[in-house]
Amino acid sequence: MDRLLIFSVFLALPLFFIPGCSQDKAKKMPQTIVSIDADKFLVNGKLSYNGRSWQGFPIEGLLMNSRMVQGIFDDLNPETSAHFGYPDTQKWDADRNTDEFIKAMDDWYAKGLLAFTINLQGGSPTGYGNQKGWINSAIGPKGEIRVAYMTRLEKILKRADEKGMVVILGIFYFGQDQFLEDEAAVIKGVDNTIDWLFEKGYRNVLIEINNESNIAYDHEILKPERVHELISRVKSKEKNGYRFLTGTSYGGGTVPSENVVGVSDFILIHGNGVGDPARITEMVKQTKEVNGYKPMPILFNEDDHFDFDKPSNNMVESIKAYASWGYFDYRMKDESFDDGYQSVPVNWGISSPRKKAFFDKLEEVTGGLK
Repeated sequence: MDRLLIFSVFLALPLFFIPGCSQDKAKKMPQTIVSIDADKFLVNGKLSYNGRSWQGFPIEGLLMNSRMVQGIFDDLNPETSAHFGYPDTQKWDADRNTDEFIKAMDDWYAKGLLAFTINLQGGSPTGYGNQKGWINSAIGPKGEIRVAYMTRLEKILKRADEKGMVVILGIFYFGQDQFLEDEAAVIKGVDNTIDWLFEKGYRNVLIEINNESNIAYDHEILKPERVHELISRVKSKEKNGYRFLTGTSYGGGTVPSENVVGVSDFILIHGNGVGDPARITEMVKQTKEVNGYKPMPILFNEDDHFDFDKPSNNMVESIKAYASWGYFDYRMKDESFDDGYQSVPVNWGISSPRKKAFFDKLEEVTGGLK
């Protein structure tokens, strides 16, 4: 054999036989980065929905989203978990829930969904005002993070990263924060969550400290008067020149207060319960008038007002006001397994007339995503 050929083969061997070589590592590293430029969202340095407009209104820079907070849901209370059994098995299965969530993401994305909200303590799995003892929290009593929950979350973040999607990650929910022992546990829960995200390397994540900070939280630091302390705490954490963009949300129809607006990277407001679409426009205007506001994205990530077939609805008026909009759909009384994205067990497909109406409108507005 020619000596040059033998030498060439010898040089090539390590590329095949050294495990964990740099090329393999590069393939595994998270690749999607969300950032903000004034009032616009960027994904990997480019405006979201780049170049897109709808009926003369700009769509680029918006982050159209849906509330999918139960993607890692489990019920740690054996006395209530049987309530969440699937129709076909009569049993609850947390891994099945996450796996079906991930399978559905392709269809959501194709219709133009660029982001979704998920929460470490979920949301009410049984509809409004129906707290019945379920325990769903990725954060333990002393602020420790529960491995099983975070394993499921990592599966979702990984798939979102691969698709170029953004995850709005909520940490606390007012139906579950009471299971943390004290304020120190709340702070530790925040620290542990952010440290975990740094360790995993995901940069496609926006942080929502808590869902609807003005609704019935047990811990003072999670209430509107002090929640800005946790926003600032997340902002103070940095690794390799990167920090997570952070904010918090308020109940439907509420304009955020000055202390939160002044420290937030983006503003989260909710349209659920807002029956008059004109109020959506007014909320955006009033938010911009809050002392301390500077150009930053305004994002609805919860709204249970639909009417997608009408020329004016909450989604349309949000877009006209240049605010991102988020679909919130729970299963109403006497509806089937196919309905709702918050009620557990969840059919994560585009499986009901209401879901189809939203996603069809979303595709019309965004042109869909490839």
